[in-house]
Amino acid sequence: MMFLIAFSLFIVCMTAEDEVLPRLNDVESAEVFIDSSEVSVVGFFENDEAHGYSEFIAAVKQIETLSAAVCTEKEVWAKYGIVSDTISIFRKADVFQKNLQIAEAKKLDTDGLVRFLIINDIRYITEYNQVSAVGLFQSDVMTHLLLLTNRGSSDPLQEKLRALAPKYSGKILFVLVNGGDKSNARVLEYFSLKSRDLPRIGIYDIESDQKWLLPQGEISTERVQNFCDSFLSGDLQKQTETERPEDKTEL
Repeated sequence: MMFLIAFSLFIVCMTAEDEVLPRLNDVESAEVFIDSSEVSVVGFFENDEAHGYSEFIAAVKQIETLSAAVCTEKEVWAKYGIVSDTISIFRKADVFQKNLQIAEAKKLDTDGLVRFLIINDIRYITEYNQVSAVGLFQSDVMTHLLLLTNRGSSDPLQEKLRALAPKYSGKILFVLVNGGDKSNARVLEYFSLKSRDLPRIGIYDIESDQKWLLPQGEISTERVQNFCDSFLSGDLQKQTETERPEDKTEL
């Protein structure tokens, strides 16, 4: 009798561990789930035995900040243009759906999926580093508003910008650059800044490879919004920009 009870508890625990992700069973639940987070990832798989399923589960377990779910319902697949087993990342910052089709993946393992998810974890404010830079420069949004600071993610200015960023979804990506990190020295140099000059706000446009700095002064929501609007209207581009490099530069 005790053996049966212990075995039953073992099965329950195994089932609970396996069902770590919510299941999206209809279009409505999928829309609610995707809309609930800045970044959401959905594993579209035929079934739990499909190639890549176990690697997907293992990968998302390693990234606690990422909202993830599984979907086997073809009605939902059709809604998001899915035709075969696919891992999709939905981002609000650049209004983008990034798809990784399992059948086309050259190599599929947990570590590779973790890197894919981290690279594409682009949020309303994304902290700049060697990994996030890949996702930022792969985005269709070619303009970055940079908060250059010595305090990194602890800077209270970040919350001001986070509240403003949704207004510019699909237009401008907001990026936090920790100027106190030696690996970001090149970014400061690109804007002709020293660590002592921070915090500052800048705009970098990838397509034209031009940059602008918000004039020194209080970094208020109103000033930053006007700065962004000035760029989008084209007025900022008419002003004399700071040093313009001859060659394209990836920060």
